Amino acid sequence: MPGESYEFESTLWAWTARKELWVFASLPEDVSDEIADQPRPPSGFGAVKVRVRLGSSEWSTSIFPGVDRGAYVLPIKKAVRTKAGVGVGDAVTIGLSVVE
Repeated sequence: MPGESYEFESTLWAWTARKELWVFASLPEDVSDEIADQPRPPSGFGAVKVRVRLGSSEWSTSIFPGVDRGAYVLPIKKAVRTKAGVGVGDAVTIGLSVVE
């Protein structure tokens, strides 16, 4: 639901097709289910606009339905990972708010 906020822990993982470019965090299934159940206008690829916090970084992006993971996935840019000192395989705490 727009304005709804969540905080959760997730382990960073690399997309197998482009490991050097795309790193993601998976949202927990219960959070993904709650977001998916909220009515919203159709969007490309089922994307949902969100505001994210990881460490001292905050940014706007979109989450996407994960085809093989069964939950939404959140892309984490290299600059954010570098600033937070985290990488693939690390557990991170993420704050996320739905903005659409």
